[in-house]
Amino acid sequence: MNFDISNVWSKLLDMAVEYGPKLVGAIFIAIIGMYIIKLIDKLLGKMLARNNNDQSLTTFLKSLVNIALKTLLVVSVLSMIGIEMTSFIAILGAAGLAVGMALSGMLQNFAGGVIILLFKPFRVGDFIDAQGQVGTVKEIQIFNTVLTTLDNKTIIVPNGGLSTSSLINYSTQETRRVDWTFSIAYGDDLETAKAHIRSLCDADQRILKDPEVFIALSEMASSSVNIVVRAWVKSADYWGVFFDMNENVYKTFGSKNLHIPFPQLDVHLHQQK
Repeated sequence: MNFDISNVWSKLLDMAVEYGPKLVGAIFIAIIGMYIIKLIDKLLGKMLARNNNDQSLTTFLKSLVNIALKTLLVVSVLSMIGIEMTSFIAILGAAGLAVGMALSGMLQNFAGGVIILLFKPFRVGDFIDAQGQVGTVKEIQIFNTVLTTLDNKTIIVPNGGLSTSSLINYSTQETRRVDWTFSIAYGDDLETAKAHIRSLCDADQRILKDPEVFIALSEMASSSVNIVVRAWVKSADYWGVFFDMNENVYKTFGSKNLHIPFPQLDVHLHQQK
């Protein structure tokens, strides 16, 4: 079998002449297209911000438009190279069906993102507790929601679970109730303890006067008398009030002849004669 090198070079040159300009044009269009997509993304963000749209909607729309434009760019580049789009779209549709079945969870997350944007159980900036994670909502994307924790960790939570399971949104109400249980020893004066706790609550300007602070005997436990305290504060003051009250009670109970009990065990020895 004779191998004609000149014939091979001739075919390669013909292919280069036929497909070379198309390939160069496709690369040029791809580069320009990516630049235009970035430009559109920035312009869309500025436009949505100027119209004072919800930040949750802004991040979701930017992510959706970005993916749609990149998909159109890929189809356009392949068409310029010479790939038949009718066959390509048919193959893409069949592959999309198979991938869609395999990635049904992703579709559920996409639907969850749409539901979150429509019904708004939370917004960007809200502090939530969901799917075992607690943090501030940073972004609501197409498939996921990004949270930032109190210790500055980034957590990515799928939208599917967020839209179908229960969650706690701490940012929807202006006020929250702070609950404490303080213990005194048996023999300590209950009324003195209640009066002192009330004076500490009255001294803290962050604690609201309405509703009134609730203080009551909640339990006579095995080694302590437990007093429940319930006070209302602004949501932003919750943890500050909670920790400060614990510290104040610990520091001042002794000055009022009140004792913070701890479990004790009395052992009696009987001497046999």
